Amino acid sequence: MTIATLTLNPALDVTTCTEKVRPGHKLRCTAPRFDPGGGGINVARVVTHLGGRAMAVFPSGGPTGATIVSLLEDQQVPILPVPIAGTTRQSFTVDEGRPGDQYRFVLPGPELGADEQARLLDALFGVADADHIVVSGSLPPGCDPAILKRIAERCHRAGVKLAIDTSGPALAACEGARAWLIKPSLREAADLLGREITGEADEMAAAHALHDRGFAELVVISLAERGALLVGENAELRLPAIPVEAKGTVGAGDSMVAAIILASVEGKGIEEALRYGIAAGAATLMTPATELARKEDVERLYAGTVS
Repeated sequence: MTIATLTLNPALDVTTCTEKVRPGHKLRCTAPRFDPGGGGINVARVVTHLGGRAMAVFPSGGPTGATIVSLLEDQQVPILPVPIAGTTRQSFTVDEGRPGDQYRFVLPGPELGADEQARLLDALFGVADADHIVVSGSLPPGCDPAILKRIAERCHRAGVKLAIDTSGPALAACEGARAWLIKPSLREAADLLGREITGEADEMAAAHALHDRGFAELVVISLAERGALLVGENAELRLPAIPVEAKGTVGAGDSMVAAIILASVEGKGIEEALRYGIAAGAATLMTPATELARKEDVERLYAGTVS
């Protein structure tokens, strides 16, 4: 079966390094690295790298859109780019020193017309053999967050499992959507509930609250360096992070989502799927810039968590 991903606001990720970021100075940088970016695209890349079947659906416009298409083709990631009138955005990351702080500059991206949004959804639901759909990343300017509920409704009608990984008003609009899975961070969960979350018991209670309010059947809350927790109808689970030397943070959450879903597709239970997801997130932390998890690292880290 195929995991279809939708990235409504993709980006060409540009990464470079300079010795010191200082205002008012010309900052001499290293040669840039270019990667195809955006939540759903990253999920499709990781699924493909881990040996699964993915199809990345995304809007593509202008020279940056063409570059993303070329990069994904080079990585042999199956894609369905949908042409748009606007120009696909860039995201710019500057690493200070080796190692050092990381500065991330994210541009807003083009608006999508109603016809462009409709063609994207038609492409998404036209993916053959797709039994899981992942909608991940931010929404483009002017896009109604209600689009996520419309996608959820179509998934319910088609019998397809939907995973949503977004934030802000887009995530808030998913209340009652009854997706299969959502993956907020602890801060995002607190924003959804409108209160602080303090202590491990409260973290688990927050996940239950999001489940009970109909956000998803499975609520995975990322706890950063403390791991992750999962709550479902008959499931409650907390797993620690895998300690690694972090070289970058870009794409770690997308890698976790990709591995959880791939493990589920392959028939692993909930606990093993979460372990695999945590391993993929840790493996991405080990890679520099916007590089994502390597299969050999994921498998090695995952094996170390299984007794």
